[in-house]
Amino acid sequence: MDQDNQDNKLNIELNEDIADGIYSNLAIISHSNSEFVIDFIKVMPGVPKAKVKSRILMTPEHAKRLLHALQDNIDKFESKMGKIKDPGPTGGIPMNFGGPTAEA
Repeated sequence: MDQDNQDNKLNIELNEDIADGIYSNLAIISHSNSEFVIDFIKVMPGVPKAKVKSRILMTPEHAKRLLHALQDNIDKFESKMGKIKDPGPTGGIPMNFGGPTAEA
């Protein structure tokens, strides 16, 4: 490997807490002139309140890179697994998951 390729390597550490991941079935995106904010939320059936589980802030340039990376990965996924169902323009926000509403 030449020196240029070695200089371009990035060593990424993934600790156990982060490696477990955080489940999210809703993302809310907002932006200013200098940053994008993505809030990842877990909505539970029959629960009218949900907490933000993770917030990611990035520059508009990084947001655009993320858009392209997601599109590339979705294209690769769909070529192997078939088309992903499009939830429509509202994103299909899962409020009750089609099941009965719980009462306390």
